[in-house]
Amino acid sequence: MAEGTPDLSDIDLTAIEVGEDLLLIIGGGVRHIGAASTAYQDGAEWKVTTAAVPHHKEHTLSEGIALQAARQLNRTVSVVMGIHYDQLSKEGITEVVEIVRGKVDQYLTQHF
Repeated sequence: MAEGTPDLSDIDLTAIEVGEDLLLIIGGGVRHIGAASTAYQDGAEWKVTTAAVPHHKEHTLSEGIALQAARQLNRTVSVVMGIHYDQLSKEGITEVVEIVRGKVDQYLTQHF
């Protein structure tokens, strides 16, 4: 890890069963609620709705993750995400995205 690069090892995914639905909470660094996305089936179509806190970027990940998980697991899935590291470089952002996607893929592999 280069000097000044934050330790990203604290990024985690918590899954909570909510009846037949699923809540995924993804956080790291200074945890908060940056976005919440819910994917659900409407007839034959899968849809996603998102609420994002202004000036946050988590929705760019939470929407796709919610939709991917809902389709794969065939159930309604909400993703609440909040990850913040001060002065993260573009490379650092890419690494955060890769870590998050890896954790989601690992979870879905274990539960599909």
